[in-house]
Amino acid sequence: MDPILLPSQHASSHDLPDDPAHLDAVLAAAAADALAAQQPDGNFEDPAADDDVGDMGLGVISLLCLARQRGMPGDPAVTDAVRRGLDFFLAHRVFRRDDPGEPFLRVRHSGLPYARYMPGDGEHPFGDWPSTVWAMLHAVNVLELGEGLLTGDQYAEATELALGYWRWLTEASMFNPQQTGNQALGAIVAGLMLGRHLDAVSRDREGKRVTTAAMRLYTDVIRPSRVTDRGFALPAEHGAGHDQNYLPISLSFLAQAHRVTADRLFLDDGAEIARHLDCRLSARGFDYGGPRYSEQHCGAEGLLGLRYFGAHLATDLGRYLGDRRVAYYPAARTGAPSGHFAFTTVWLYQDDSKWHRTPSFPAVTPYSLRHRAASVSLTGSHTPYLIDAGRAVVIEPVLAGQHGIGPVLERTLLTRPLGPLRIRDARDGDVVAQLVTKAVVTREQVLLSVQQLFVAEERRVTLFAVVPAAGCEFLAGLPYAEETEAGQRKIVTVTSPGGEPFDLSEPGAVLHTGGTLHAGSLAITSGASLRVVNPPAGRTSFNSPETIGLTQEQLAFSLADDPRGYGNPDAGWHRVTDTNHVLAGPLPDSPAGSAVFAVRYGPHGDVPFTVGVRESVDGLVIDAPGFSVVVGDPAGDADGEPILRVTARP
Repeated sequence: MDPILLPSQHASSHDLPDDPAHLDAVLAAAAADALAAQQPDGNFEDPAADDDVGDMGLGVISLLCLARQRGMPGDPAVTDAVRRGLDFFLAHRVFRRDDPGEPFLRVRHSGLPYARYMPGDGEHPFGDWPSTVWAMLHAVNVLELGEGLLTGDQYAEATELALGYWRWLTEASMFNPQQTGNQALGAIVAGLMLGRHLDAVSRDREGKRVTTAAMRLYTDVIRPSRVTDRGFALPAEHGAGHDQNYLPISLSFLAQAHRVTADRLFLDDGAEIARHLDCRLSARGFDYGGPRYSEQHCGAEGLLGLRYFGAHLATDLGRYLGDRRVAYYPAARTGAPSGHFAFTTVWLYQDDSKWHRTPSFPAVTPYSLRHRAASVSLTGSHTPYLIDAGRAVVIEPVLAGQHGIGPVLERTLLTRPLGPLRIRDARDGDVVAQLVTKAVVTREQVLLSVQQLFVAEERRVTLFAVVPAAGCEFLAGLPYAEETEAGQRKIVTVTSPGGEPFDLSEPGAVLHTGGTLHAGSLAITSGASLRVVNPPAGRTSFNSPETIGLTQEQLAFSLADDPRGYGNPDAGWHRVTDTNHVLAGPLPDSPAGSAVFAVRYGPHGDVPFTVGVRESVDGLVIDAPGFSVVVGDPAGDADGEPILRVTARP
């Protein structure tokens, strides 16, 4: 089977060169490519594009204006190209007749201008609202950058166009009809920038009216519609929460809103999103899951937000694995800039914040532990769902419809808490640990106090679990993707220590490993037995013969409520019934009536994983290579808090 690459997770965003000389060279090349690709009628659009067309030409014009402002030679051909491009856009891409099939208009036949997602009548009118937001953002950038390039008449017409776009977005149409937070934030930024521009050209009454309306929409409509995930308030994307494509884009919008207004509200709201993203991202910047796109990452669109809020919080948000195909600006198939999302390129060039590239190690956030290139990310119930070590990732498997990494008893995953959690953190030297104690209930309605311990070191993550019941196994995760020069590659085979390959798509097959499993560049090692069980055949079993060639995103979309994933396409992933199961057995010296598990995730060739467990007056003492831990009784100390102590060892 040919290598299966995840769609667009390539390399850390903050690794892109961003010194002024490099940025100017990138922009000059983009401008030259745009001029060469301009069509005889002045059109700057990608001829091969079949969507997101409505704002393209205006976006390219804004990039040419930016290039001239940053010192591009004043070739008369540039001025001519910009003017011809704007004439084409004004004549052919400004629509005032209602798009047939548009279901969200509040005022019919308003005559106000808008941009279409696709130029033809009735071709996907659902996308006209965001296309108009994008076109308005381009228009305001052209107004701010294009003085001297546009004729007086063009400048006046572009001003009225931007104002008309605002009225169409807020008066003729329902606001934010796709219920997509980044689009709504884009409209707010467009209004704030237009208001600032109108003030600057002595139309302060109109400017104040637009600015006031934009702020009211933000405080009264957008902020109350946010959803909460793990205690963080996030803009809703198509009716759900975190999205790894659009969330960094929302950060860029909030960064620009703060740059325009200096209003602390935008800074604080962006910081909340950034903290959430910092918790989700693995040590290498890998992220998976999310309601809009399960695995698609943005490129240039998110750079401003990641850099701006990473600097504000002094955290390395730029480790985020971005899409290098659109590193500085979205490109057409010809290689020339497409213009779509060009406003984020303009803002990135105008902003003077710096990347915060240096992380603090070991790092503990409310929902993750990491140390250098190893990390574990946790859900709101502190269940591991993403482990990164050995340049590869393990994601949460699915067992009988249950998602998570943790102990299993009679095909019931013992990770769902029945009430509040007890959480203790400890660290010693380069070892950071977190103990989570949960009250969980079995299928027979037996209440158990289950303890899971996560330990992060420089090169590896080790998971432990203590269950006061015999007959358990530990569901150790789904080996999913490894890092390659081309990006993240899906793992479709694993090998035993002897090098024998095991096909993850053979229905129901079982591999007994003797304690170690090689999954790409990652080694998963159990302190006891370890085996891999493949799911049965079937479209709802991930890595069955029908789905082995699909990524998690593709399967999620294929099982979603509709083919394009409107609403919440990640619901499709929750319809998966089973995945491959890596199952670890309990340590042989577990206390009577209990099961203690130990599983290590790290690079090949690590030191042997010898684990010992003994009882002491303070609780269980677990000795492992590099550290020892004391895990106290689940009932806790005098205050009911379980004891955790960690000691680093050479």
